[in-house]
Amino acid sequence: MAGSVAYLSTIMYRMSSNTMASSSSSNQKVAVVTGSSTGIGYETSLILARNGFLTYATMRNLNKSESIESIITKENLPIHIKQLDVTDDTSVKNAVEAISSETGRIDLLVNNAGYGLNGAFEDLAMDEIKAQYETNLFGLIRTTQAVLPIMRRQKSGTVINISSGVGRFGLPGSSAYVSTKFAVEGLSESMSYELEPFGIKVVLVEPGVIKTNFVDGMVIARKSQDPKSPYSQIIQKMVTGLEEMMKNGSSPDLVAKVVLNAAINENPSLRYLAGNDVEQLLESKRMMPDEEFYKMMKQNLMM
Repeated sequence: MAGSVAYLSTIMYRMSSNTMASSSSSNQKVAVVTGSSTGIGYETSLILARNGFLTYATMRNLNKSESIESIITKENLPIHIKQLDVTDDTSVKNAVEAISSETGRIDLLVNNAGYGLNGAFEDLAMDEIKAQYETNLFGLIRTTQAVLPIMRRQKSGTVINISSGVGRFGLPGSSAYVSTKFAVEGLSESMSYELEPFGIKVVLVEPGVIKTNFVDGMVIARKSQDPKSPYSQIIQKMVTGLEEMMKNGSSPDLVAKVVLNAAINENPSLRYLAGNDVEQLLESKRMMPDEEFYKMMKQNLMM
């Protein structure tokens, strides 16, 4: 899958090289990407702009925009950086209204902003769980609801939600994070029925382990950091296992290419996997009884 997507990306880049020189074209599609300062959002903003989208790379903290700004200048890319905090109603409203006012349309929304909360379920404080949901789920909801009226008036648009392979199977030590991704899966699938009559498509992109700063940005539950926690050894094994998997993880630009493929497809699929690891795991889950899959995951992550 990755090879064909990369080939398609190269073709589209060549086809759009002339279009990019005129970022103000009335025919140019407008994309909004959340969480664009690093990782998947960063690479997605770049690949969309390189393929002709007028791209709004949004982020909570504009102090983290230096890296993408340097590439914008070097390549003369049609990217505008916009402050947008998905956990803040006013920030979302102001950003979406400003983009709509400047461009008159929004053709693509990529909901990427998110982080991981690690810790045994019993150790998770309610405020930690609420913060996880506020970004990973309610932030996605908040931003999508702000954009949908614009797409509905256009009678067109695509919403791409960056979910995860763990939106379809559980992991020890990640119950809060995993449950947000399960929620995104159900939300997206349900939305797709409602939005299809208005010409709006909904897509889920499900990455596997990706080499980003995800682990560095992971929040460890306060109680799980205490060596006296009854779950401390389980969590430590889980963190060590994740760090090992990250060494063989896919590049974030792989996910960006999958996003591009879905964005330019007139009839995209509801779900796209991104990474050989998640493809293999979900194939195993499909083929194995639940008990066998559970044993396999336990052996790989907790032994």
